[in-house]
Amino acid sequence: MMAESRWQVYIILGDDGRYYTGITTDVVRRWKEHSGGPRGARYFRGRQPHRLCFLEHHPDRSSASRREYAIKQLSRAAKEQLIASAPAPAVDPEAAE
Repeated sequence: MMAESRWQVYIILGDDGRYYTGITTDVVRRWKEHSGGPRGARYFRGRQPHRLCFLEHHPDRSSASRREYAIKQLSRAAKEQLIASAPAPAVDPEAAE
């Protein structure tokens, strides 16, 4: 059995001013993929990630997926409230490039 992963839910502000929400076990790797790798989200084709706005840890993929879905259902104003109320992400994926 694999070692327990630490899943993360993240929100990225795109260069077009819109929010993208996803899950990963490695936010720096995922940022690089979104920045131009072939495994980046379709959303980032023609756009670039601008800033990591939100990062939340979860013990398993299931809880991370449920949280991702819940965040995706929020209005833009509610997402901005969530981002404002959360501590700033301790990871800077841009610095790791």
